[in-house]
Amino acid sequence: MRRQLVSLTLAGLAIMAATLGASAPASDEASVSAPPAAAVQRASLPRPVVRDEAAMVLVGTALIGLGAAVRRAA
Repeated sequence: MRRQLVSLTLAGLAIMAATLGASAPASDEASVSAPPAAAVQRASLPRPVVRDEAAMVLVGTALIGLGAAVRRAA
């Protein structure tokens, strides 16, 4: 049971780190310097990231689990 909890926690942290560490794709200099053919308003879509509240809940849950594991080991 403890191994499963640790495995799931590490997997969740790895997924969070991958989504938070993702960088925006690099743009070509040629496409940036070329003037647009028509005036079009660009809508930037936000990257899918974990919200602050969800991140705090995940960290809190991990700390509670860690505290319980330390308490049982002592």
